[in-house]
Amino acid sequence: MDDRITDLEIHVTHLSRTVHELNDVVYRQQQTISRMEEELKLLREQLQAAAPSMVRAPEDEEPPPHY
Repeated sequence: MDDRITDLEIHVTHLSRTVHELNDVVYRQQQTISRMEEELKLLREQLQAAAPSMVRAPEDEEPPPHY
């Protein structure tokens, strides 16, 4: 019986370590995702500043020639 308990304790210890390692991986991935989202936001802002939209606001549109 003691051997089974020891084996279970060893198994739980390994599982606990694995969960901790996976948690670290997920944390690092979330940091990377957050950084990439911020970079994407900055790139979008730069792109909009460099090349404004080809679509004008309705009040800036000239009337079509048939009017």
